[in-house]
Amino acid sequence: MIPSRRLLLLALALGALGIAPALRPELAAIWSSLAGLLLLTMLIDGIRGLRPPDVSVNRHHPGAWSQGRWHDCRLSLALASGRPLRLEVFDHYPSGWEMRGLPHALQAPLQPGHSVELSFGLRPPQRGDHAFGRCELRISSPWGLWQRRQWTGSAETVRVFPDFARILHHSIHATDTRQQGGVLRRRRRGEGTDFHQLREYRQGDSLRTIDWHATARFQKPISREYQEERDQQIIFLLDCSRRMQAQDDERSHFDHALDAMLLLAWTAQKQGDSIGVYTFGGIERWLAPMKGRAAIDRLLQGVYDLQPTLAIPDYLAATERVLEKARKRSFIVLLTNLRDEDESTLAPSLQLLNERHLTLCASLREVALDRAIEAPVSTFEGALRHAAGQGYQQARRQALRRLGVRTREFLDVTPQQLPAALVNNYLKLKESGQL
Repeated sequence: MIPSRRLLLLALALGALGIAPALRPELAAIWSSLAGLLLLTMLIDGIRGLRPPDVSVNRHHPGAWSQGRWHDCRLSLALASGRPLRLEVFDHYPSGWEMRGLPHALQAPLQPGHSVELSFGLRPPQRGDHAFGRCELRISSPWGLWQRRQWTGSAETVRVFPDFARILHHSIHATDTRQQGGVLRRRRRGEGTDFHQLREYRQGDSLRTIDWHATARFQKPISREYQEERDQQIIFLLDCSRRMQAQDDERSHFDHALDAMLLLAWTAQKQGDSIGVYTFGGIERWLAPMKGRAAIDRLLQGVYDLQPTLAIPDYLAATERVLEKARKRSFIVLLTNLRDEDESTLAPSLQLLNERHLTLCASLREVALDRAIEAPVSTFEGALRHAAGQGYQQARRQALRRLGVRTREFLDVTPQQLPAALVNNYLKLKESGQL
């Protein structure tokens, strides 16, 4: 039991009245009577409020939480029996989440046999498993002089996934054009790598697509229609080391890489390709390549709780493990954050991968470094910062240029550019028939 605001105000008023007996002793008896009455009232009200009320609380929330998105939650309060209750409710949501609408004080007493529902908003900033505590109630005593703290409801653990709705917002399909992750690609009718069907010749078809035997048989121009080759394997090699903890905004490089991976996985499964992933750099997980929408669901379940670690990336060990697991020729997509000192370990890794697979190395470049270089120089410290940034960038570009010789596909982009660059590169390879 804790004193309420009403009780504190009464005690303060009684203390102020205590000045009167000091000035006029004949008022001491009256002040003592008031103090005794307040103490008696406090005691009676406290005893009446000791009995725990039969109130229950149920929490309702979305089954799947999305990172960085506001979600509406509801609490249902029900009173089975007893006296009407005036109370305040606070739900112990996971630490670090943004909240609006709590604590909530009921405007009217909760009546026996009735229930009430209140809502509030939560925004999870990080992926992974997060724990809700029990709900805390502050129940006023019958005369409102005390408040009783009572915990009810149940604790639970929820899962926060990457915001897949925002990722899919980058994939917009139209009839004659396809825009994915900022990539605008115009379909070329009838072109591809796998034969699909025969159809009548249409204006704009290449003369190379005309099937002359069918044309002679049907006495009208007939074209061969091709489609992009399907049933390929895409395996993501995801770096979970300390490099990926770098941040240019409120999200880490690892979060950007994860979003780009999911966008490319969604695009690939729409093309009929299989999707797999291997994580390294402190966390080792292997999801074998799988086709269809179920592959996306499995991928989300397998990577939603990943966070970058403090480990140092071992590219050669990761390459050896992937080569053991991936026997079929695949498109290997390495997502990492490279430094110039990585050349000695990454170069042999890329060479091993390219002997059997088609490899794309995508490195995330720090936006903060670009901004420091582009910033106007007005002080000596600024000049030193600019020179140091230029020297680092030059050494990095030279190392990446040498690494680019080891693989046919290489990307060095900012985290914000990565989704579009990955999808663009994948579609280019599909169209060229290299996959």
